Amino acid sequence: MAVREKFEQELAHLKVKIIELANLASESISKSFTALENQDLDMALEIIEDDTKADLLEEEINDYAILLIAKQQPVAIDLRRIIAAIKIASDIERMADFGVNIAKSTIRIGQQPFINSLSHLRDMKDVTIEMIQLSIQAFEDEDIAMARKIADMDDEVDRLYGENLKSLLTQSHENLQQVTQLTFIARFLERTADHTTNIAESIYYLVKGRHFDLND
Repeated sequence: MAVREKFEQELAHLKVKIIELANLASESISKSFTALENQDLDMALEIIEDDTKADLLEEEINDYAILLIAKQQPVAIDLRRIIAAIKIASDIERMADFGVNIAKSTIRIGQQPFINSLSHLRDMKDVTIEMIQLSIQAFEDEDIAMARKIADMDDEVDRLYGENLKSLLTQSHENLQQVTQLTFIARFLERTADHTTNIAESIYYLVKGRHFDLND
């Protein structure tokens, strides 16, 4: 097998691992929100217990990427592919952490009746999951037009975040504990969307070789 062909296979393997990590993060967010809506504390505990999977996979990606740099000494776009993979893996692992944080807030709320509609949170979750899936597709295809769309979707998550906070601030002080946890959950979703925008910026760097701020 030619050296270049083997290197292409190694880069493809790195990409597969990134996608696997993204699927873990997406599943963590989705399952944690389902646990919240159903007040399923057993499911929330399961999500927390599974947290190490994403941590270990990120470590595996980083180790593999460093090995590729040391072994292949890549330049230009090949080097950017590996650097972008390391940065993207870090952002995705943080998303998985936010799924765990939502599960922890779900447990803190427990079986208390919800004081507020979860509609804004549900909308935030739906857009955020779509952003994760789109960001990984953009990474796989190295598609900067798709990456630009992710940044636009982040504006919608920010709008929903504001609506959610506005609604929660109208609640009685007697419900402060649940208001606090629902506010945290909104923040975790908003931060997840921010991390997908970071991925979009990494894709711009990968393709163009320059850094772009998509949060403006």
